[in-house]
Amino acid sequence: MCDSAISHRNYSTYNYNNDIALVKLSSPAQLTNHIQPVCLATSTTNFIAGTRCVTTGWGETRNITSPPRLQQVSMPLVSVSVCKQYWGTKITDTMMCAGASGASTCMGDSGGPLVCESGGVWHQVGIVSWGSDTCNVYSPEVFARVSALRSWIDVTVATN
Repeated sequence: MCDSAISHRNYSTYNYNNDIALVKLSSPAQLTNHIQPVCLATSTTNFIAGTRCVTTGWGETRNITSPPRLQQVSMPLVSVSVCKQYWGTKITDTMMCAGASGASTCMGDSGGPLVCESGGVWHQVGIVSWGSDTCNVYSPEVFARVSALRSWIDVTVATN
């Protein structure tokens, strides 16, 4: 099903800047009631801190290392200033934060979507990147910011 994966050539293993990869499918995805496309955030898409968004993944939970079903959790967006207060200079313009509210992503969720709804339309604003080593539900989780990476996404899709 996956033909190839294309990673950002400026990905940094130091601070996980540009933490994005695109998967090229060998055939089109079959859309169903459970498999639907989502709008990608544009360079001008803006959701304010406190907006509740949803992330999904197969990462660790409190009781299960590898859950058998896709998990989802709702969490608020966290402002860049609050995120930088917590994580410091590791936070760059291609990152955004959510969580710190009793819910978290965890190991195994990396690469999953962070989606926010506006007017009945879902927008993918983030990609699960990194956070607390212990999956602390009260620390902000860090996501690759789709709006900041949109030009790379568009060029990569167009040339592949």
